[in-house]
Amino acid sequence: MDLLEQVADKLAQEVLDAARMTGNDALVDEVKKTIGASSTTLEEAFMTAVRIRRAEARGRETLRQLLEKETLDVTRSE
Repeated sequence: MDLLEQVADKLAQEVLDAARMTGNDALVDEVKKTIGASSTTLEEAFMTAVRIRRAEARGRETLRQLLEKETLDVTRSE
């Protein structure tokens, strides 16, 4: 991972954590605007990292639910 991706991903992680803690998803947009004013390259990498991390979270939640359902189905059939 190059420096741009490292910086963007670390910032994305921190902003998404803060958004979860505060319940304020607008934090992502505010940070996007701020960094976009200085570096559109970082802005694009940041938003890519945000989308990847959100998609990963949705995928993990789906997997958790599917495994939970499988466990319940196996328990019911025993």
